[in-house]
Amino acid sequence: MSTFEILMPKMGESVEEATITKWFVGVGDKIEEDDVLLEIATDKVDSEIPSPVDGVVKEILFETDALVPVGTPVAIIALEGAEGEEVSAPSAAAEVEKSVEDAKEVTTAAEADFSESDKFYSPLVKSIAKEEGISISELDAIEGTGQNNRVTKADILNYIDTKGSAPAAPKAAPASTPSAPAAKAASAPAEIKRPPVSVNAEDEIVEMDRMRKIIADHMVMSKHVSPHVTSVIEVDMTNIVLWRNKNKAAFQEKYGEKITFTPIFTEAVAKALRDYPGVNASVDGDKIIYRKNVNVGLAVALPSGNLIVPVIKQADHKNLAGLTSDVNRLAGLARENKLGADDIQGGTFTISNFGSFKNIIGTPIINQPQVAILAIGAIEKKPAVIETPTGDTIGIRQKMFLSLSYDHRIVDGALGGGFLRQIGDYLEAFDLNREI
Repeated sequence: MSTFEILMPKMGESVEEATITKWFVGVGDKIEEDDVLLEIATDKVDSEIPSPVDGVVKEILFETDALVPVGTPVAIIALEGAEGEEVSAPSAAAEVEKSVEDAKEVTTAAEADFSESDKFYSPLVKSIAKEEGISISELDAIEGTGQNNRVTKADILNYIDTKGSAPAAPKAAPASTPSAPAAKAASAPAEIKRPPVSVNAEDEIVEMDRMRKIIADHMVMSKHVSPHVTSVIEVDMTNIVLWRNKNKAAFQEKYGEKITFTPIFTEAVAKALRDYPGVNASVDGDKIIYRKNVNVGLAVALPSGNLIVPVIKQADHKNLAGLTSDVNRLAGLARENKLGADDIQGGTFTISNFGSFKNIIGTPIINQPQVAILAIGAIEKKPAVIETPTGDTIGIRQKMFLSLSYDHRIVDGALGGGFLRQIGDYLEAFDLNREI
């Protein structure tokens, strides 16, 4: 019995490999020409690959999620009723690529008839629909049994067989009277398909721990929900650096707390949030919730490599000593994994200190359901122009970058930029002679 090799087809001039995302057949399955064998994905397109021959699936050479070079055999089909030698790989490659090209031609021919549909249909399904005079509304109404509810060849043929006695009802309600479920489905975002990932023999695979899975899901959700915009300013921190160097020993002696720059940042942020309440907010559908309390979260890196965000409640009501006490207490509890549920709830704004890792600028992801997050860069000595009553001069100043990521649904450039500049102004106006 002759066999036929199904090769990974070339799906574009620059495409050298593709990932198998799903097999529609198994070993021993009887197939007909144009039956869909597998689904593949490249960085440019996802495609269903039909069989160019009739026969029985003899071997499947790669599993789902395998990354396969173009021209490599992926399956072997036994040709029923045929005797002779095995079909050569070059011949098989030509047949498969011709099948793919034919499918593309069918897609192009049928595009005018089905371009208004937001559903995916294989070239074969479109061809059958066109030949049978099936309208776009009828095709959209067919309940698919394939991956992601796609309509398969069997689905459309079954519909044709039963069309006379049991026509499919339109799936969507009339535009003038949309049903609630239909309206909700129409407004729902499309499902995001993760890219395929290849694994080499020398790679190590480690399961995410529970916290990392939560963080990953939260970050993806935030980017999907909020259109992020980032603004950046540079701030002169010279007075603050000099004041802290001068007073840190006395501060610890008086309050029993080591003072870092974080409480000073938190103080400036809390003041600015009172000045710009539009940033101390959340979005709920088409409603804006302006928060009464100013609760500032601080992103803390844990020894495990994960992050957690403890919250300083009513930060705008506390002086520098109170903020320092809260910062040190929450950071300590976080690193010891002893934070309580109340310690990480209720935040209305978040600060992430990239400067702790000697980074100068960051574009952080918003901590939902908040609408903005501040990234603090490393403080560095830089040459700067200093304005004096007798003229400008060049001097060494302590500078850092502040970057604010904000939700552009309700925070525009004027609000976000004004708020960020206000934080910078509070920091630069820090009194060098301030009492502890």
